[in-house]
Amino acid sequence: MPPSRPVRAQPIPTQVGIGLRPAHVAHVLEHRPAVPFFELHSENLFCAGGALWDAFDALRRDYPVSLHGVGLSLGSADPLDSAHLAALRALVERAEPALVSEHLCWGAVAGRHYNDLLPLPCTEEALELMVARVGQLQDALGRRVLVENVSSYIHFTHSTLREWEFLAALAARSGCGLLLDVNNVYVNSVNHGFDAQRYIDGIPAAAVGELHLAGFTRKEGLGGPLLIDSHNCRVDPAVWALYDYTLARIGAQPTLIEWDQDLPDFAVLENEARLATACLDQYGLDEQDADEHHPDEHTHVDLAAVAG
Repeated sequence: MPPSRPVRAQPIPTQVGIGLRPAHVAHVLEHRPAVPFFELHSENLFCAGGALWDAFDALRRDYPVSLHGVGLSLGSADPLDSAHLAALRALVERAEPALVSEHLCWGAVAGRHYNDLLPLPCTEEALELMVARVGQLQDALGRRVLVENVSSYIHFTHSTLREWEFLAALAARSGCGLLLDVNNVYVNSVNHGFDAQRYIDGIPAAAVGELHLAGFTRKEGLGGPLLIDSHNCRVDPAVWALYDYTLARIGAQPTLIEWDQDLPDFAVLENEARLATACLDQYGLDEQDADEHHPDEHTHVDLAAVAG
């Protein structure tokens, strides 16, 4: 990649950012909205230059940025794609993002790539694989990465660990951080019939470096509940409630609004970010206060009512 003017990396604030998609880049460059940070998909910046890189260079001078990977396929039975890993390393060196994240999933095997983030069985064997892969990734980038939980639509009967136990063990053994997607927790709780709050309770607060919020689609007439992590609508009231519970358990964390399909006007994303900020602002506690805090002791903003 060609060199660009050096830009000092800005830390991600404990506020609510927005996932920036190409359709909104021109609006952001023109209007410079008061968004605390932006997150971009890493693979969209694997090109050597061009209009998107020019826009990104302009944005990162004024906004903190994080990079969110969707294609590395950390959990594949195949070795990590060396070309993909090299491209990511070059991107991180050039962009100097405040945060880098990937997914707890696989999406490619035997040279075939699937347009989804596919789940792993929660077994000791899969955990050992993920610990090794995350170690390889962190060594290649020379930095700690965040690993995100994904939505899933099947359950592996041979799993021996609960998903939250798997994530906690991965963070402990690999030294990675966690990107806790609250929407994905809720989606999986409905799809697989577990208590979403129990999941949150099992996540080590010290490992969490970022939270994600997004919308889902409810499928009807299938003989049982099914939620799809579609990222094409507003955050559901049930997810707002779980977000509030999450903040009460782990304390304030940088939070991102994701919207990837059927993109609305940018103002809609800003409104979602304001709703998240109304909740996040309640939990701007110092570490000692956060450790002693309990959800029942707090007066909650009724985000479900606000969201309508």
